[in-house]
Amino acid sequence: MSMILFACVVRVRDGLPLSASTDFHLDQDFLECRKRLKTLSSILTQYPERGTAKERDLSIHFHSSGDVACMGICTSSFPAAMAFCFLEELQWEFATTYDATSVGLASRPYAFLEFDNVIQKVKGRFNYTNCAQTKFNLEKIQEELLLRPPALVKLEDAELRNGIVNGHTELHMESGPAHRMQPVSALGILSLVLNIMCGALNLIRGVHLAEYSFQEDRKGIGNVIAFLLPFVACFLLCCLYLFYSSARKIKVFVLFVTICLCNIYLYGLRNIWQILFHLGVASLSSHQILTRQVVEKPPDFGV
Repeated sequence: MSMILFACVVRVRDGLPLSASTDFHLDQDFLECRKRLKTLSSILTQYPERGTAKERDLSIHFHSSGDVACMGICTSSFPAAMAFCFLEELQWEFATTYDATSVGLASRPYAFLEFDNVIQKVKGRFNYTNCAQTKFNLEKIQEELLLRPPALVKLEDAELRNGIVNGHTELHMESGPAHRMQPVSALGILSLVLNIMCGALNLIRGVHLAEYSFQEDRKGIGNVIAFLLPFVACFLLCCLYLFYSSARKIKVFVLFVTICLCNIYLYGLRNIWQILFHLGVASLSSHQILTRQVVEKPPDFGV
């Protein structure tokens, strides 16, 4: 059946969705088309005011005017002229309801969600009725499309352009998605505090020893390095706990071994209990880093 399945209004300059029809279609092709529409909406400034993209048995049409664009998903058999007629009428309805200032000041998605009632009303009229006003607009749109055909958008190109705009492309997928970590636990906060304390102790001892070594005993340079290396290792362990990093196991192992070797080297400047304390804090931090997992990102299906 030829019909309009979905429509939305977006801000052209950044693709912010202003309003959308609340249609619940669970068809996988439709859900995929919604995702492609979202990608396309963020780069409308790179296309003319009218455009069409094909996605299997569905089509995406968009019509922009000023800083507002109306977009719709239709079945492929739905006439393009009717689709653009629908979008133009939707554009007119939105322009008469909201001024450019309110659109420009909108800061959250779907700030004009109540406009959904108008979208549903106009969509229902184009899907199920055939009034004279629609016929008049249709002839006008058909003439305009003959003079200025809509841009034919390849969705693969649109996704690539969107990747470039956002600073990454599909050729560099490993640096694209952001990894979200599990919430920080109470034990994790304790390990951070102890790590900071151990790092500070190492830094203070190292700086004082460096002043003495450079002035009187140059043989103590090794001890200075043995204090400063754990300071750096403690700082990096904190970073590994707070932020995602690839090859975490290897990095944690190297830092833990560094702290162990340096503290063993400092035996004499530190007693056995001090060394065990520093090794215990390093063990706790390493365990917290390795047990804090990445949270999987839930799929985004649109509105």
